[in-house]
Amino acid sequence: MKNYNSRILAFFTLSVIILLLFIYEKYGIIINIEEIGDFASIFTSIVLEAIPFIILGSFISAIIQICISEEFLTKLIPRASILGYIGAALIGLIFPVCECAIVPITRRLMKKGLPVGVGVTFMLAVPIINPVVIMSTYYAFYDKQAMVVLRTVGGFVAAILIGIIVNALEENKHSIILETIENDNYCNCGCNASFENQSKFKAIFEHTNREFLDIIGYLVFGAFISSGFQVVASHGGFDFISDNKVLVIIFMMFLGFSLSLCSEADAFVGKSFLANYSFSGVAAFLILGPMLDIKNLMMLSGAFKKSFVFKVVITTISVVFVISCLFMLCGI
Repeated sequence: MKNYNSRILAFFTLSVIILLLFIYEKYGIIINIEEIGDFASIFTSIVLEAIPFIILGSFISAIIQICISEEFLTKLIPRASILGYIGAALIGLIFPVCECAIVPITRRLMKKGLPVGVGVTFMLAVPIINPVVIMSTYYAFYDKQAMVVLRTVGGFVAAILIGIIVNALEENKHSIILETIENDNYCNCGCNASFENQSKFKAIFEHTNREFLDIIGYLVFGAFISSGFQVVASHGGFDFISDNKVLVIIFMMFLGFSLSLCSEADAFVGKSFLANYSFSGVAAFLILGPMLDIKNLMMLSGAFKKSFVFKVVITTISVVFVISCLFMLCGI
C-alpha cells in the first residue's frame, strides 16, 4: 500500500512541478535572492508552527489507539438514526483517533454492526471535529477566527450529509467490506500489528514516534509546495485561478487531496494560501483534505469494495464542493 502511495504522491509532485515550470516559462519569472529568502521564511514558519500540534496530536491519538477499544467507541455512538449521525460526528471531541487508523477502525466498527452511514460519518468527521485540530486551526488563523467556525461547522455538516447519502445509495450494506485482509488490525504506521506484546507505555511512545515521522514527511512536502506557490503567485502567475472563485474552490480541493497533509498541521499550510485565494477556497482545502486524500483513498481501496469507495469519493467531493460554493455565495 505504501508503494502505491509513493507512486501517486510522485505523480502529483511531478504534476505540480510541471505546472510551476509552465508558469515560470509563460510569465518569464525570475527568482532572485530576496524571493529565495521569502520562500525559506514561509517554509520554515509553516513547519515550525505545525510541529507542536503534530506531536500533541500523535501522542493523544496514540493513547486512544492503544488504550481504547472499538467496542467502547461503539457503545458511545447512539443507535437512533439522526442521533447516531450526530454522535458519530462529535465523538472525535472525546476520542481524536489518529488519521492513519481511522479507516481500519471504521471497518472493524462496521463489521461489528455499526450502520454504514454512521460509520462513514465517523470516518470523515473525526479528523476534523477533534480538539487538537480545532486548536491548531484557531492558532493558525488567530487573526481570521471565522475560519475555525467555517471548518468545524462545514466539516460537521458535510460528514453527516455524506453519511446519510452514502447510506441511501448503498443497497447491499452487508457486502461492502473486503474479506481478503488476513489481519484486520492494520494501520498506516503498523501500530496494532507490532505493539501487541509490549507494555502500554512503550507502545504509546513508539506509536507516537512512528506517526510523527510519517506525518512530518507530508508536512514538509506540503510546506514546500505551498511556499513555492506563494513566491510564484507574487508575480501574478496564478491570477487565472484567483480571479475565478469557483475555480479557486476546485483548485484548493485538488491540493487538499494531493498534498495528503495531517489535519493537525494543514491549517498552517492553508493559512499561507489565504493571501492569494478566497476564504471559501481555503475552507474547501481544510474540509476535504482530512476527509479524502491520497493515503486515505489507498486505505479505503484496501478495506472496502470498489463500488462503495467510488460512492464515498464522489459523494464527499460533491458535498464539500456544494458547501464551499454556499460559503462563496454568502460572500465568504
